[in-house]
Amino acid sequence: MKKTKTNYLPYKRLFLYSLLSLTFISCGVSKSVHHIPEVKKYPLEVPTVTKVNDSTFRYRQNFLTKNKQQLWELYIKGNPLQLGYNNGALTQSLMQKQEGIFFSKVEGFVPSKFKQKLLRGFLKWYNRKMYLNVREDYQAELYGLAQYSSDQYDFIAPKYLRNLYLHGAHDIGHAMQDLAMVGCSSLAVWNENTEDGDLLIGRNFDFYVGDDFAQNKLVEFVKPEDGIPYMSVSWPGMIGVVSGMNKKGITVTINAGKSKIPLTAKTPISLVTREILQYAGTIEEAIAIAKKRKVFVSESILVGSAADKIAVIIEVSPKNLGVYKVENTSRVLCTNHFQSEAYKDDKRNQKHREESHSEYRYEKLQELLQQEPKLNPEKMASILRNRSGLKDEKIGYGNEKALNQLLAHHAVIFSPQKKLVWVSSNPYQLGEFVCYDLNKIFSDDGLQPNDFSKSGLNVARDPFADSQEFKNYQEYRNLNITLEDAIDKNEILTDDFLAHYRSLNPDFWKTYYMTGKYYFDKKEYSKAKTEFEKVLTKEITTVPDKKNVEKYLKKTINKLK
Repeated sequence: MKKTKTNYLPYKRLFLYSLLSLTFISCGVSKSVHHIPEVKKYPLEVPTVTKVNDSTFRYRQNFLTKNKQQLWELYIKGNPLQLGYNNGALTQSLMQKQEGIFFSKVEGFVPSKFKQKLLRGFLKWYNRKMYLNVREDYQAELYGLAQYSSDQYDFIAPKYLRNLYLHGAHDIGHAMQDLAMVGCSSLAVWNENTEDGDLLIGRNFDFYVGDDFAQNKLVEFVKPEDGIPYMSVSWPGMIGVVSGMNKKGITVTINAGKSKIPLTAKTPISLVTREILQYAGTIEEAIAIAKKRKVFVSESILVGSAADKIAVIIEVSPKNLGVYKVENTSRVLCTNHFQSEAYKDDKRNQKHREESHSEYRYEKLQELLQQEPKLNPEKMASILRNRSGLKDEKIGYGNEKALNQLLAHHAVIFSPQKKLVWVSSNPYQLGEFVCYDLNKIFSDDGLQPNDFSKSGLNVARDPFADSQEFKNYQEYRNLNITLEDAIDKNEILTDDFLAHYRSLNPDFWKTYYMTGKYYFDKKEYSKAKTEFEKVLTKEITTVPDKKNVEKYLKKTINKLK
């Protein structure tokens, strides 16, 4: 599949703010810059990695391998420091590549040295207290991992602190935007809502920082010296958890909520969920861990439990915590707004529900569950892959009101009581879902690199991934770049180009918004008016987006007078 990139401004901003939180820290101005965790108490053997073949690497009982679906699979064990070293030694090339992808875009986003200096004044102290809010054992693990980071970015921050700050990038990106710019969706069903009555959980992780960043997905299986073995899905260099399940059948997934801009970074949410997986065996234990940690953004943590045979949502924010637990039903739905009593009168949350795409996706989940009352893994995958709007309306590919926005880093399905996990492969959640059995993986039977998956239980690749419609969408994304560049640089495009562009994604409101902006900038106001009027016939993502279109249309009409 040809690599493409998105040009949507919200995602650029989200990525930019994540980068800024790391890049413009003024080293030497904060006590945190000199902080090194205490690691001497942990026995350490520096790993010597053996290359088995081009896609398999091993150190003692730790290994990294790449499966035929192109997912990297990592198995590591040991004390906190040893875990970090084993992780770094095995994934060094992948981790450095991810770091390079992240930081290579800084100059493109903020080329002005003057603007960098202004931002540095604000952000130099932003992460100054983060290390005070991170467990000592996780700091030790990060220290070990950091020994394998690239020297290339030492000018940003020392390796250990840089790795620590990277774990707050997800949180900071959302907080600095003051929006949940990515629309994760998750659901849990049990009893009468599944074919076998067991708990079943699905989630889309719509965190997009470019196609290259999502290329090397990492499925980690971690056997810590202290605590519960667990698996998680993320990317090289990450010890936090955004989607995962432990050996006892506790699952965690995170969905961003509406956040205020915090004055200082505290505990990254992915390290809170990591702690839940490593130390919780029940929902009550998960809640107790969440209550202990000070977070700096708003987040919904969907927690499933094999022991409790239900799921709940822990809704955390800097000054509040609520637990949403359903009664008289056997399903929990989660998008990007809070539902518990603790946030009943929260005006920020209420406004977010009214103006964002979160409520729309929530209603879409309800609609699909009415159509498919008893789920299994295949049917759950179908829900996660759904691209239509309410009542099956065509709302265009890439619309954030869809459950499948065609930008997900990954999708995951959990069966906690069976200890089975299905992880999507590229592209997005359209590729084959690979099944893993935690009972087998975390047994003491001498796991081998080819023992990870249970291929007989895999969920097949979505036919849409090989369709002409998908190829059209990929071309549309590329042409979007061309169109945006033409607007920015005042270049001329042909009517044939614009007609072809519209034909590739004709149901998406943003298609006509972009051509409307092009015509407006070229002072072809009659054509611009037609395009903006067309936008208003489509399903526009948010209330602010619609107001912006209406403002453009009003300006266009005034120009025609």
